[in-house]
Amino acid sequence: MAEALARHFGHEAVSAGTHPGSTVAANTLTVLEEIGVNTDGLRPKSVDDIETEGWGMIISMGCGVECPMLPIAEDWGLEDPVGLPMDVYRSTRDTIIENLKRLSA
Repeated sequence: MAEALARHFGHEAVSAGTHPGSTVAANTLTVLEEIGVNTDGLRPKSVDDIETEGWGMIISMGCGVECPMLPIAEDWGLEDPVGLPMDVYRSTRDTIIENLKRLSA
């Protein structure tokens, strides 16, 4: 969700997790498409499989995990919405958008 939103707002971004699923959650795709965000090509990625050098900032969504090897600039402390109601997905989406706008200001 964060990767698609960041790109939608003009940022270069890659998103990854510590325990990625095999597919992007259907509810994630739904709440992104509700606001016209392109979801083509989104796929779960592991933090172990992405290059962490060269980014201006690494942000943790929170979700109760720690990544001691990553230089995390901010932790947004978001709850992982997987398995929760659609309103939690929408709230997560909206919080990510608010934080992206704050960073762009």
